[in-house]
Amino acid sequence: MDQNPTPRLSRRESGFSTPQFVATAGLALFLFVVLANLIVFQYGKGVVRGALAEGARAGARLAADASDCQQAAESMLRNLLGGSMGDGVLTWCQDDGVVVLASADVTFASWVVGIPDWSFQISASSVKEVAP
Repeated sequence: MDQNPTPRLSRRESGFSTPQFVATAGLALFLFVVLANLIVFQYGKGVVRGALAEGARAGARLAADASDCQQAAESMLRNLLGGSMGDGVLTWCQDDGVVVLASADVTFASWVVGIPDWSFQISASSVKEVAP
């Protein structure tokens, strides 16, 4: 009589959980990458919004013009959103003497094939200073 209480597995049952584990781990990693990509997109949108606001404020000073707005916005973008993510941002400024408008067309490339890129337009404005 066998004194070992552990049941013996047949050869067909050994390693049965491996395909399920691999599939589950792969799906979990995929979802993690998609979630991380979404978080990075939100960071990028915040940086662009802040850069446009900074540009509009810089262009709203009394002696400033649209080129000052453009330089301030692009400087902030270079500092906070460099690399390939920053390459997808196109900014421009307009100054009509009353309001300074800083705008951007943005496209952030997705990290995962099959997930669409994120494209949007955003703008910020500031009232132009006037001499008393």
